[in-house]
Amino acid sequence: YKETLYFIAKCLTVSLEEKNRQEIEKQLKSTSIDWDAVVKLSTSHYVFPALYCNLQRANFLHYLPEELVAYMLHITDLNRERNKQIITQAKALNALLLAHNITPIFLKGTGNLLAGLYEDITERMVGDIDFIFSKEDYPKAIELLRNFGYSEVTVYDYYLPGDKHYRRLQKEHNIAAIEIHSELLGIEKYRKEFNYDYVAKDSKVINGVRVLSDANKLNLSIIANQINDYGYYHKTMALRNAFDVFVLSKKTTAMAAVNSLNKLSHPLNCFLAACYEVFDSVDSLAYHNTKKTAIYISDFNKQFTNPKAAQRRRKCIDIYFFIATRVNLLYKAILYREYRIWLYKRLTSKHWYKEKLVQLGFKK
Repeated sequence: YKETLYFIAKCLTVSLEEKNRQEIEKQLKSTSIDWDAVVKLSTSHYVFPALYCNLQRANFLHYLPEELVAYMLHITDLNRERNKQIITQAKALNALLLAHNITPIFLKGTGNLLAGLYEDITERMVGDIDFIFSKEDYPKAIELLRNFGYSEVTVYDYYLPGDKHYRRLQKEHNIAAIEIHSELLGIEKYRKEFNYDYVAKDSKVINGVRVLSDANKLNLSIIANQINDYGYYHKTMALRNAFDVFVLSKKTTAMAAVNSLNKLSHPLNCFLAACYEVFDSVDSLAYHNTKKTAIYISDFNKQFTNPKAAQRRRKCIDIYFFIATRVNLLYKAILYREYRIWLYKRLTSKHWYKEKLVQLGFKK
């Protein structure tokens, strides 16, 4: 797994890193590559099209099996067409919102596509269209988009209050669901540090669309994996996020970006250190080397040397967060009426009980 992960990561840099380009070509010439493992891992990390694009630009495709190249081309073309539709949908949403004096800031993959971050738009696999609004514009945006035909992807009798974004909405004949954000972080203790006010002040307009600064694009790419998906606690990395960080590190100083924060600086610096490790000492991914970071990298590498122990550790962490989250929700239910209403609706929902029975394996 480690060999495959590191091989894919280096392949993602061959367009911009000559040292890695030479090493990958040498490896392709002299080593038998387990292409099934490469396909499986790059697909699970959502970097399969990016892998194809970088190997193509380096003129390395002739080293690959012909049927694999044909498959990669097919998937890449499908993703390019999807991204074209996402860009069109995002621009239409932007025009609608601006016409009603509501300014969105586009985030994550869609924001990167609109900003022209990638040499080829197909390099980024995108799920939803994410954007964030000021506290004043947030309820207006929800009302406007619902009136415009967007409705819930999944309908429940209850919705958790205080989430970082409004429930996912979709519209018929549009390719992507949308997430209307009021916050950028799921863990509340960090919200005061990295929020709409923080990112709005140096956001920029590109072709009529507002996106984050390159430094905050990089920070959010790390936050999405490291904080919102608990990567910092699991000591894991998502290559899609890491690839974004690599590309953005060519446009802004990565170490300065993560060190501009306070509480978030250490977990973000740890992700940067892991990127430096996995992408094979790329200069633009230089990080602040501390004792804490060294311990993190040691733990990060242990997942490869002792995967069973790492898996047990992750399960324990998941159980901890599961319990901590439930205790926090109960505490909020005692203090706040909206949480009490949510808890009552959830506990009396037949749909919720059905979901739990399926999760526990008692029902299909």
